[in-house]
Amino acid sequence: MMGLMPVDLIILALCIPLFTAVGIYLAGNSPNVREGITLGGSLLLFLTIVALTPHILDGERPSFELIEILPGLKLSFTVEPLGMIFALVAATLWPINSLYSIGYMRSNNERKQTRFYIFFAIALSSVMAIAFAGNLLTLFVFYEVLTLSTYPLVTHAGTEKARNAGRVYLGILISTSIGLLLPAIIWVWYLAGTTDFTAGGILTGHISGPLLTVLAALFIFGIGKAAVMPTHRWLPAAMVAPTPVSALLHAVAVVKAGVFSVVKVVAYIFGLDLLITAPGIEWLLYIACFTVVAASIIALQQDNLKKRLAYSTISQLSYVVMGALILAPLSLIGASLHIAVHAFGKITLFFAAGSIYTASKKTNISQLNGIGRRMPWTMAAFSIGALSMIALPPAAGFLSKWYLLLGASQQQQYIAMAVIVMSTLLNAAYFVPIIYAAFLKPEDPDQLIEHKRDHKEAPLPMVIALTITAAATLLIFIFPGLALELAQAVGVPV
Repeated sequence: MMGLMPVDLIILALCIPLFTAVGIYLAGNSPNVREGITLGGSLLLFLTIVALTPHILDGERPSFELIEILPGLKLSFTVEPLGMIFALVAATLWPINSLYSIGYMRSNNERKQTRFYIFFAIALSSVMAIAFAGNLLTLFVFYEVLTLSTYPLVTHAGTEKARNAGRVYLGILISTSIGLLLPAIIWVWYLAGTTDFTAGGILTGHISGPLLTVLAALFIFGIGKAAVMPTHRWLPAAMVAPTPVSALLHAVAVVKAGVFSVVKVVAYIFGLDLLITAPGIEWLLYIACFTVVAASIIALQQDNLKKRLAYSTISQLSYVVMGALILAPLSLIGASLHIAVHAFGKITLFFAAGSIYTASKKTNISQLNGIGRRMPWTMAAFSIGALSMIALPPAAGFLSKWYLLLGASQQQQYIAMAVIVMSTLLNAAYFVPIIYAAFLKPEDPDQLIEHKRDHKEAPLPMVIALTITAAATLLIFIFPGLALELAQAVGVPV
């Protein structure tokens, strides 16, 4: 694989998940073969992305054109540092999530497991296409494919509650993308004659004044997957899905596609130098700041563990949006880093939540007293993920928040600095009590469910998966070189 050309590796990365989906379908009647194909395909994608990474670090920007629809409108793919970060995160977490899914889906006797793995693979193919999108049109097409391919995963349970959640999911994401994002893309094409992603932006000299701010707002709210308030309601609604899907939504694919798109547009369509001249652009920053704090306060009030994690995700996503809109090179580095570090920390937390449910059938935080003594591996991993969300060393979340603070200081955005500090305290307020109760409080006999009275850890594949992601959350802090080198190259002309 190391002998393949970069363009060949891009094509492989786009096709491997699709071939995996076909293999899963053909092996649907044989669970062991089906899951072997899932793991094999995910590992092959990981190796492909690893092989592509050195080329990007060496300054190459490989690209190829699939089809030209109209002059200046084509489906094309180009790999640059920000896309490489997103692709590395997704490709690394897919095999780990697949391992976890095998333990979860089997232990909980989930229905339609073949369909689950098929749509999971299709979603990963669209993630690769988004990560390597060479222009806004390509990004938009596969952004929509990602929405549609994850809908069956959100509604997997088949209950009325799941169908209602699916309607909210589709309704918000499709309406924002068609109603706001698509007009913004057409506007860019009209102004610049192209939608190609270019370091430093393509709009300089084409738009200025209040219209520039309006165009930026269309992108920020049109990218509904970034969950900036008030476009966030789809995310907690989708928590009705199985935990591996929640992990996909919050760490591997959907929300990361949202904040990735925001950073990509800021760095490669507008450019920091142009956007900083937009009158009133600070109000978009303040909306992101409001989302960070408001979602943290709502999270603090949730007793259901997955809902608390969902609102935590909404808050953490707006760190990335905020970092992009601070419009400082250092904050852009922080935003790019946060895409990666949040992914590993948050997937660890969701893995832990799913393990707790699988082993004990407990879903509420008020039921978790003493559970750390029964599930020490799970709760130790949860603690590491929580440390990353709070941004305490030696967890990776410290790195991205540090750069966000430096960038806010660089631009004298004192409100953003205050929000980062305030939300860090709020993160501690809604995570530390869970850890304290799990390890230091005695179990409440009234909360024990009879048939799970003597539970211990979840099945081994689930424990292995969450241990790997927790370890990665520490290792990114200790060895930040790769992530930091890619983040520092985001938006920098070659």
